[in-house]
Amino acid sequence: MAVNIKNELAVYAVHPDETRGRRFSEPSPTYRNEHDRDRDRIIHSTAFRRLMYKTQVFVYDEGDLYRTRLTHSLEVAQIARSVARVLKLNEPLTEAVALAHDLGHTPFGHAGQDALNAVMAPYGGFEHNLQSLRVVDLLEERYAEFPGLNLTFETREGILKHCSLKNARDLGEVGQRFLDRTHPSLEAQLVDVADAIAYNNHDVDDGLRSGLISVEQLQQTSLFREHSQTVLKAYPDIGLRKLIHETVRRMMNAIITDLIAESQKRLKDAAPGSVDDVRKAGKVVIGFSAGMAERSGELHRFLRKQLYEHPHVLEMTGNAAEMVTSLFEAYFADVTRLPPEFAVRAKEEEDEKGTSGRARIVADYIAGMTDRFATREFKKSGEQEM
Repeated sequence: MAVNIKNELAVYAVHPDETRGRRFSEPSPTYRNEHDRDRDRIIHSTAFRRLMYKTQVFVYDEGDLYRTRLTHSLEVAQIARSVARVLKLNEPLTEAVALAHDLGHTPFGHAGQDALNAVMAPYGGFEHNLQSLRVVDLLEERYAEFPGLNLTFETREGILKHCSLKNARDLGEVGQRFLDRTHPSLEAQLVDVADAIAYNNHDVDDGLRSGLISVEQLQQTSLFREHSQTVLKAYPDIGLRKLIHETVRRMMNAIITDLIAESQKRLKDAAPGSVDDVRKAGKVVIGFSAGMAERSGELHRFLRKQLYEHPHVLEMTGNAAEMVTSLFEAYFADVTRLPPEFAVRAKEEEDEKGTSGRARIVADYIAGMTDRFATREFKKSGEQEM
């Protein structure tokens, strides 16, 4: 008998025994609910393991202690689960979406994504959220009876955070909300916000560790200034690493506390009686108060200007974009350079869809690379051309 947690959940949460189901029918799990199964499949997937060696901000050879896509995903899951528990949402679903939301990300972070989107522009473009869905629906090869991981609709919906209308039309039920302009479940909304919280706070930590930004610079932002001053007042002789940690943990506590309080207020005002009410609410329900949204936005703007656009980071990302572009051009020109299974698939897709089919398989292969594998393949490709 499947585990039933319905009585522990609020009426507006996604109840696992009321799932819209999977693309391919399967017997229900015995000692887990349907969303527990989704989470477990994601954790055991190849794409999830690869996140260990995919860039967040700093590429793999910059140091061993910076966040990767894997540690980022774990931090998002921790934040989202903590809030889900307070709001009586579906924790396993929340965790599954959090752990899977970056499965389709390219090597070299946003630089790799932007480069792949640019070279794929004539062939339909590249969206990492759509690629994450493609990973769990098609590219993971683990089960005899179906492609992908065969996740539930609710997890797939949460993974697809953004989607163009053109692509949404081709996705069926999971893309329909983009056409109808409705909203996803509260669990999906929560992961979206937790993603932003994790980004801001761990990039403060990593940026300071790297030396590219300083405590003095961060004092320009109200969130960091307030909490660092509180720490320094209580512990005037504290060392730099402890100051950073104590400040970041207080920032996160303030942000998450605000998120919970504001979301509870919105839930009380909207009074949704079901998941359908959430979808039709006309606006997102999970979010910050106006004051915290402004303060978090200020911190994000600071990080964009001072860290993401730092000359050292731009040099890294420029090199990364060049590698991704060169790899695409090399594989697209000669698919025999791909591993045999990808080369066969590229030929099949080209026969069916033309050059856009070939390009999509090349993009699948590159998007699945880790930073260091992409670097190695780039060097190998250069040697082959000499």
